[in-house]
Amino acid sequence: MMESSVSSTHGAEDSLVQCTESEDFAPSKLGTKEYWDEAYKRELQTYKDIGDVGEIWFGEESVDRVIRWIEAQHVSENAAILDIGTGNGMFLLELANHGFSNLTGIDYSKAAVELAINILEEEGFRNVKIQVEDFLNPSTELKGFDVCIDKGTFDAISLSPEDREEAKKHYVTSLRTVMQPGGFFIITSCNWTKEQLLQIFNPGT
Repeated sequence: MMESSVSSTHGAEDSLVQCTESEDFAPSKLGTKEYWDEAYKRELQTYKDIGDVGEIWFGEESVDRVIRWIEAQHVSENAAILDIGTGNGMFLLELANHGFSNLTGIDYSKAAVELAINILEEEGFRNVKIQVEDFLNPSTELKGFDVCIDKGTFDAISLSPEDREEAKKHYVTSLRTVMQPGGFFIITSCNWTKEQLLQIFNPGT
């Protein structure tokens, strides 16, 4: 049984995703790999130039809220945690600062992965695993996670100009593949309500 903590953040000022309560999302460049590759190439260069880490997805309060929830569930500091679509790795950095030690971040953008590695290493966290992965087609080694976290990745998939219904199905399949039975899936979304997310990830609940 997949547990889920769902947080719907409509109108989040710090989000790059256009928030809407409609299920009929208009296709957007935000749903394309090309957009994110270019965005993270710019952020990576900015980090190298002036040390700016870039966007904190959904803002610091959202990050704090998720970490408080994880701690309230008494999740072990050694639990295997996966950050899906890690971007600049700032969420992993906060988890590491809170004592969690078995952390993995994935992103399909090579520039995002390079940025996240640079930021985490600069902060002294060299043991956090960051790797290039397309979550819709994950490698066979990506499995066994006690906690999976998504802050905006499923939203972006929902805006894909091509085959987004199929992409959403692949996402759910991948999630069930990489997560331990009885694990926690924590998703923060500004495009979907809690009820909609429960129907997508736990049909019939």
